[in-house]
Amino acid sequence: MKSSFANGKLFADRQLNFLLIVNVLVVLVATWMSQGQFVDIDNLQSMGGQLPELGLLALGIMLSMVSGNGGIDLSGVGLANLSGMVAAMVVPLYVNGDNSPVLYTSLFCVIVVVMGLLGGLLNGVVIARLKLTPILCTLGTQLLFTGIAVVLSNGASVHVDYVDPLSEIGNGTVFQVPIAFCIFIAAIVVLGWLLRRSPFGLRLYLMGTNPKAAFYAGIPRVRMLVRTYAMCGVLASLAGLISATHTSSAKWDYGNSYLLIAILIAVMGGVNPAGGHGRIICVFFAATVLQFLSSLFNLLGVSQFFGDCAWGFLLLLSLAFAGGERVRAIFGFGGTGGNPAAGSSGGSGSPGSTPGR
Repeated sequence: MKSSFANGKLFADRQLNFLLIVNVLVVLVATWMSQGQFVDIDNLQSMGGQLPELGLLALGIMLSMVSGNGGIDLSGVGLANLSGMVAAMVVPLYVNGDNSPVLYTSLFCVIVVVMGLLGGLLNGVVIARLKLTPILCTLGTQLLFTGIAVVLSNGASVHVDYVDPLSEIGNGTVFQVPIAFCIFIAAIVVLGWLLRRSPFGLRLYLMGTNPKAAFYAGIPRVRMLVRTYAMCGVLASLAGLISATHTSSAKWDYGNSYLLIAILIAVMGGVNPAGGHGRIICVFFAATVLQFLSSLFNLLGVSQFFGDCAWGFLLLLSLAFAGGERVRAIFGFGGTGGNPAAGSSGGSGSPGSTPGR
């Protein structure tokens, strides 16, 4: 399996080139306009602490899209809120945070991740076994998770006890780098290895690019979908863990706007909603450029409505920069882009060249 590195074409990906250029330009302009405040250590730490929540949700969106068959996970925000809320309500019943802070933190993290895993498994089983359209299934489970959270909390926010090790997850730093950002980078590294170096990644890209070929190759579609959406659930739960520890609370409606922004990050990062194409490094840089812009607008006191406009403009610009073939693949008209079963031509669309890095 050849990679862009093996061919000496590190910057052959037009989407990656575009995102790198935009990131550099935004940083330079932001530093100049803010008179250096943008690159102040406090602002950098603030951005590093805010980015992981959206970034982890975007990684889940990417995974579901790459799997093909119209894959998408709309339940991430609801599952993240529910995971943090259940942990905040259950853990104090069994462990006293003042007496056993490490045990409290460990149990809290375990419950959050297990909740995310169970929610993801529910999505995967319904989509794979009952063959329900992913967008309808995950929309339904999003409402289900949100409804359960509302019932459990009576619509109010749930307080997360202040325990030093637990609070450090959302607010602490290691060598001046936010711990939340370290968790995000760790997720990128692990997921990148799975997609590029493991049989799971090759099968997932093949399944998204050419489901007919994947079927005749003996790839277990049901098992792959269940595993994929289970991973999406775990990523969402990590976002919920960071959110709950950062704000010391959990509520059913936290981050309601994150879903559309996560989808925006994934698509702007070059992920093909039709399946079979997506690079983690591009999703990462798409997330950073949106975070840079958001921070700049906050520093300058610019309305967030203008920020939404700027993000939409960036999305259109990235699609234009990616070229006509890429746009046709996304919107499903012309050529083979709209038909995953027909495969894809060229280095950027083949499963061998797309595993995330």
